[in-house]
Amino acid sequence: MNPLEDLLQSRPGEARQLLPLLQLIQAHYRYLPEEALRAVAEKLELPLSRVFAVATFYSALSLRPKGETVVKVCCGTACHLRGSETLIASLEKELGIKLGETTPDGSHTLESVNCLGACALAPVVMVGDETHGNVPAASARHLLGKVK
Repeated sequence: MNPLEDLLQSRPGEARQLLPLLQLIQAHYRYLPEEALRAVAEKLELPLSRVFAVATFYSALSLRPKGETVVKVCCGTACHLRGSETLIASLEKELGIKLGETTPDGSHTLESVNCLGACALAPVVMVGDETHGNVPAASARHLLGKVK
């Protein structure tokens, strides 16, 4: 079997498995390939439009490949007031990409999020699964150096 078939077989063929299946596929491929969306629709006997609607509704799911490490900068009110825009500019310069892009080597994706729920630590950045608070723009290189 191929990896996609293995993932599809890991869940029952019930409509309520749509989001869990998409999450599994996203975790494996780092995005949702069109082939996978079609296979999910077929397995769950759902219209492709419904599968696509769910895949595009949740910001955690992506139709484009993401980097091995996703860097998320909080742009909520507290983080904005404490310099998240400057921090984003520093990260863009360090990574050589713009917000929403992935490095050519596929190592990093830079994203903004509305809130990471750590306002007292503003500005906040998540690098992969690690949350970093009180991050000055000048420390972008050091922050990324931990994962490069």
